Amino acid sequence: MEDKRWRWIAVTAIAPIAWGSTYVVTRNLLPPESPLWGGVLRALPAGLLVLLAARVLPRGSWWWRSLVLGTLNVGGFFVLVYIAGQRLPSSLAATLMSTSAACMLLFAWLLLRRRPRAAAVAGAGIGLIGVVVMFGVDVGGVDPWGVAASLGAMVASSIGFVLTARWGSDVPALPMTAWQLVAGSLVLLPAALLVEGAPPVLTLESTLGFAYVTLIATAVAYAAWFAGLRHLAPGVVGVIGLLNPVTGVALGVLLAGEAFGVPQAVGVALVLAGIALGALPGRRVASRALAPAET
Repeated sequence: MEDKRWRWIAVTAIAPIAWGSTYVVTRNLLPPESPLWGGVLRALPAGLLVLLAARVLPRGSWWWRSLVLGTLNVGGFFVLVYIAGQRLPSSLAATLMSTSAACMLLFAWLLLRRRPRAAAVAGAGIGLIGVVVMFGVDVGGVDPWGVAASLGAMVASSIGFVLTARWGSDVPALPMTAWQLVAGSLVLLPAALLVEGAPPVLTLESTLGFAYVTLIATAVAYAAWFAGLRHLAPGVVGVIGLLNPVTGVALGVLLAGEAFGVPQAVGVALVLAGIALGALPGRRVASRALAPAET
């Protein structure tokens, strides 16, 4: 039982690590002036590929549920994150988004009636402190629209992920991923046509960038994340999401030559400690794992 739990924690961790890598890819390879088309080009091909692999269409209430979840987790989320990234310093944007761990705990309590465990709350708090230490927070000249977009993205995705856990306990990860990605991109498509006109002309660099964010940071990452939501408590999944800013720091140091000093080292250590604490099993899970097998 315990081995399977840590296995699903490792699978879930693929998602925030992949999402953390999109900062570098988006900044250096993707066209910055097309956030709506960027969301469509990222989500729609990924959704169609996963749908082809899953070979399952929604049934009954899952048509409207896919539309709701796709809007929260994909369509609205992609656009709001882009706006936040354009208007806020990366330190403040990452700090605001990292509060999703605590936000998922809250919404799991309100929507699923799952009272958060003390270890999960403590882990989320320690991890958030670690993110603040890593990046620091410079509030001088903060753009209020950027803050609103960042908080909106965090709240929308947190509600969407908790509703995914509530509604999708009997839906495999691949169909769940495909339905939401396709639905979210179809929500974005008319807005992209009306606001931005024709899709952007892709260069070799932007094609490679979209290939990465489509296959790895979207198709693989969302499938891993939704698999985690099926097998782990939303609060635990939210704490694992703190690997996102850690990945951003690591890639910034390795690829962009960004500074890595004592604050970053302390921050990373705190985030990892918070994830380890938040991922600890509850008493009931632990007791079942330690109980002797019946003969």
